[in-house]
Amino acid sequence: MSIEVQNISKYYGSQKALDEISFSIKSGEIVGFLGPNGAGKSTMMRILTTYLNPTEGSATVNGHNINTAQKEVQESIGYLPESNPLYPEMYVREYLDFSAGVYKLKNAANRITQVIEETGLTSHVGKKISQLSKGYKQRVGLANALLHQPKVLILDEPTTGLDPNQLVEIRQLIKKVGKHTTILLSTHIMQEVEAMCDRVIIINKGRIVADDYLKNLKSDAAQVIEVEFDYRVELELLQQIFNVRDVNQLPGFAYELRFETSEDMRSAVFDFAHDNELKILALNKKNKNLEAMFQELTGE
Repeated sequence: MSIEVQNISKYYGSQKALDEISFSIKSGEIVGFLGPNGAGKSTMMRILTTYLNPTEGSATVNGHNINTAQKEVQESIGYLPESNPLYPEMYVREYLDFSAGVYKLKNAANRITQVIEETGLTSHVGKKISQLSKGYKQRVGLANALLHQPKVLILDEPTTGLDPNQLVEIRQLIKKVGKHTTILLSTHIMQEVEAMCDRVIIINKGRIVADDYLKNLKSDAAQVIEVEFDYRVELELLQQIFNVRDVNQLPGFAYELRFETSEDMRSAVFDFAHDNELKILALNKKNKNLEAMFQELTGE
């Protein structure tokens, strides 16, 4: 396992930020770590990077214990915090050269050139970091995190504040890096998780409320059918349709029907309309997306 977390709890005074968190991440996975503000995401990431110590429990990163082998953990991970601390007065290559010195890299010049090409910074190496857009500053932060070829990359809100074009660029870059690096990624943007991640861990109030592969979450998601009839129907009557879990009134004579089954229930809606002499004006089937699941699990 690249990351293994066992019963981690963290207190700030009397406040419990993490409550016996446990999970593991296999080598090569890209895992989305989700939760509302204050759920404990950043605290967990800071513990894994050894910036914070847990109050209880332990974890290993690349086989190194975060409590007893902090230096080894730090040497084996790349970390891009939400604040992305950079030296704005430095040039891009100058900054990476400085970081290579901190890491005491051998063949530093070759490695800097490689990571510049990998992160798409070739045309910007002669610029000061202060002159770069937010998207390119994020690239510099990623380049710095990748410089020593870490086995695990931890990214805390890497797409915050980016415009739509920059979002696409950083998403593509993260997916590219993920082909040979384990990534734990925190974000509030559900579309980014669905586009980049293999698996999702959702945390709420310091506890894990969901942990599964994205494909499983999608296949298990409640089926939603939106139907519009030619006149109003009582909700109690619609709730008699087989496998219906919830019925919501939409504007006009439209309704949202939620089913807890993977079977396509549109035929059941057609039968209902026929039996009740209703005419269907519109019928759409969709599955609940990650954002809807997140809202249900976190109460946000």
